[in-house]
Amino acid sequence: MNNKRPDTGNYMIALFLSAVVLIIWQYFFIGPLNERQRAAQKAAAQQQTEQAATTAPGAATVPGVPGAPAAPGATTVRSREQVLASSGARLAFENDKVDGTIRLTGAQIDDLRLKKYRDTIDPNSPEVVFLTPHGTAVATYAEAGWAPAPGSRTKVPDATTTWSTADAKLTPTSPVTLTWNNGEGLTFIRKIAMDQDYMFSVTDTVQNAAGTPVTLYPYALVTREGEPVHTAAWTLHEGLFGVLNGLLEKYTYADLRGAKEPETRIEGTGGWLGITDKYWMATVVPPQNEKFTSRVSIAREPLGEVFRADYLLRGRNVATGGSASVTHRLYAGAKIVSLIESYETSQNIYRFNMSIDWGWFSPITYRMFQGLDYLNKLVGNFGVAIILLTIIVKILFFPLANRSYESMTKMKKIQPEQKEIQERYPDDKVKAQQEIMALYRREKVNPLMGCLPMLLQIPIFFSLYKVLYVTIEMRHAPFFGWIHDLAAADPTNVFNLFGLIPIVMPTWLHIGAWPLVMGLTMWFQMKLSPPSTDPTQRQMQLIMPPMFTYLMGQFAAGLVVYWTVNNLLSIAQQYLIMRRLGVPLDLGLKMPSWLSVKAAGDKSPPGQS
Repeated sequence: MNNKRPDTGNYMIALFLSAVVLIIWQYFFIGPLNERQRAAQKAAAQQQTEQAATTAPGAATVPGVPGAPAAPGATTVRSREQVLASSGARLAFENDKVDGTIRLTGAQIDDLRLKKYRDTIDPNSPEVVFLTPHGTAVATYAEAGWAPAPGSRTKVPDATTTWSTADAKLTPTSPVTLTWNNGEGLTFIRKIAMDQDYMFSVTDTVQNAAGTPVTLYPYALVTREGEPVHTAAWTLHEGLFGVLNGLLEKYTYADLRGAKEPETRIEGTGGWLGITDKYWMATVVPPQNEKFTSRVSIAREPLGEVFRADYLLRGRNVATGGSASVTHRLYAGAKIVSLIESYETSQNIYRFNMSIDWGWFSPITYRMFQGLDYLNKLVGNFGVAIILLTIIVKILFFPLANRSYESMTKMKKIQPEQKEIQERYPDDKVKAQQEIMALYRREKVNPLMGCLPMLLQIPIFFSLYKVLYVTIEMRHAPFFGWIHDLAAADPTNVFNLFGLIPIVMPTWLHIGAWPLVMGLTMWFQMKLSPPSTDPTQRQMQLIMPPMFTYLMGQFAAGLVVYWTVNNLLSIAQQYLIMRRLGVPLDLGLKMPSWLSVKAAGDKSPPGQS
């Protein structure tokens, strides 16, 4: 036995147990879930291979989705303005949230701006541009269409087809209709509508006036050419994703780039798929009661890598004199939680809320977001909402935290006796350990109880980090003073005297005002805790506050606000417990008399205890 175990610093124990919790969560929950997803994916791919000859009624083998780019032959990247000016006739669309244009050649939705969001916190900065046409850097666009049966020479609309329309502009109250005749008896009619937010609907109809029936397969897709500049983070997924065959599937750009096969196919009914960035997404939604084949793929084109998410529906047999229709939906815009949830309910889109990456602790993270969102609506400031949420969490965990702080205070109170036991048995570690454990039992002290406050914060802290990092609602959310974006790091820096010295410091050398306050509260809280008797552990305890101060300088300011307020509440709670139990407060500094805490029976004047 080792007499150092009961004296292990609270932070070290908490960090160790935190790792255990995360490992258990990963291997007993996330791991099996990922295995089930991979197994389902492999099974679906195998089924796709085995059923390659499967046909719709009266149709030939199921075709692939056409893959021609919007403007074949483009070999150089140009600016968005240049491409738009040279891409031919366009049809404008607009509502309160977005504006843009649809290219009539190919009928792609490839130009979309988000009117409510700016590139930076400056309200005069440009609008966020999300969808851009082929030929631009990181082009992103969506389209729908019909694929002919394999071996068929039926002419269908493609990327070079020029559609005609009599409509001037697409708005929520005025849908537009595009038409094209293939010259062989088939007329294709496309009705495009949009709502007041980010959802487009594309209803494709084909009328057959030819002398023979035809079979056509509806499809929809989202394409991205090249990988956008983004900060790779293991806590956030960016790339291709979707709910396919009942499971959430995620593919990063690196996943597709390193895959043995250029594409992955999964069959299912209900769901959606597309491409997501941190705050925006473009997803296509098939009819939810119809079976479809989804595909994510990568291809190499003259302009670089092309990533695509598409789905193919079962074939429509269009008799002579008959017609067939299908409606696709496209969500292209900001990932607003309430809006996505409303679409899931009102339009019956299966598990559409999974487009928000809530992370490992998703139930806690989601509830935390709901709480913050509700409090923000009450007070009108997300920073104040974070402070109120911190107080609420502190109240909820008050009984457990109180027991923990009482145990820590008792540990601090019996430190002299523990030290005396160790000095009494310097060469008999077993005997010293037995005496110390007896002392703990006599004083009803549990050394591990001191870890509870830190352990309780782990899922809450990580969940708040996710809320601040991934939700569009927190983007550019201001606090007070110099904090104009709670989702970004504190912009001040102690190394240039908070801006008094006109020097731009490197990002790795950044500690703002709020992280400094957080570090001070962490140091103060550490001084209230029982010190470790092991010199190495004492040194590590001393290192923790400055280390966390530096680390938190890189984190979102909202997270630092939470931790600082939590520390202040913990200090107040622990200080009151120390007063009640008569434990002296010793910070190694000369304290004002009104802060002094005297042990029971101490008759010394205030400030000299």
